[in-house]
Amino acid sequence: YIALTFDDGPHKTVTDRVLNTLKEYDAKATFFMLGNQVDYYPSLVQRVAKEGHEIGNHGYSHKYHSKLDFGANTSEIQKTEDKIKAITGKKTSLFAPPYGDFNEITLRSAKSLGYKTIMWSKDTIDWRRDGVDKIINRVLNNPENGDLVLMHPTQDTVKALHVIIDKLTELGYEITTVSKAIE
Repeated sequence: YIALTFDDGPHKTVTDRVLNTLKEYDAKATFFMLGNQVDYYPSLVQRVAKEGHEIGNHGYSHKYHSKLDFGANTSEIQKTEDKIKAITGKKTSLFAPPYGDFNEITLRSAKSLGYKTIMWSKDTIDWRRDGVDKIINRVLNNPENGDLVLMHPTQDTVKALHVIIDKLTELGYEITTVSKAIE
């Protein structure tokens, strides 16, 4: 199994394109959503859930969680959970801190709300926007069972997604959710 994760969404145009590609391959992924984006695009949150993808929590406003106290950490996570649950009817259980930035307080806060804190094993660094080929190479360089691949809603990511899924599938990997990859 290899899990593709998409942080910082949902995105007004890119998330639809990512979902269309995943549907084409009958592949599942995990979308770590920002609460402030959920506010803007509730129909995309509904689509992600309806199509059987996993939704995770990415905090409300993309803050550096290691700089927040326990209450602020908890608030960022809880606000996002409440918004996602109001749309999908389901509680999220995975938290991916923005920037991969966390400390012991962040971990305790997430755990107190019933969350597992998730990081990645492969980073596409697609937010740099340094090209489709670099994204593809970062994923396909030595893939391993259980890899968690960090992606973001960029145009280059959408363009790279077909090649990534094709190649990983050829290598015998199933594209799946974080929960399935770590079970």
